[in-house]
Amino acid sequence: MSAFARTKDDPLRLKTPPGTSDFTVHTDSKDGTDILVCIVGKTVLHYDASCIQDLYAMLKEHGSWMDLGGADEQKPAKEGTVEAWGRSPDNPVGGWYGLKKGLRGRFGVYIPPLMEALGLCELEHNPKNNRIRAI
Repeated sequence: MSAFARTKDDPLRLKTPPGTSDFTVHTDSKDGTDILVCIVGKTVLHYDASCIQDLYAMLKEHGSWMDLGGADEQKPAKEGTVEAWGRSPDNPVGGWYGLKKGLRGRFGVYIPPLMEALGLCELEHNPKNNRIRAI
């Protein structure tokens, strides 16, 4: 599996699964942890970079399509979705992959397009209810 490394000066430019919003992703380090920095307009989100390998492994084990289920931190995530897994106490980090309090959600919106760009998954691009599966 390829490692993802992009700088703030050379971020990866992506679109949300429905293609309605642009965002960028680059890597950085915070408190000794490798992070993904996702910038959507003026909003800056941080995710633990281990989420790429962890989500890929979970999707491989799952073996079929999984709903993305993107939701803000303040809203509950639909069970059985990528979003729910990204905040579950049963995932490899034991909770949220999102690192900025108040902005820890939307895992199912911003990480899947990165996984697709890295060639790790197939991702649907419908107006709503998109799904992902590992390649």
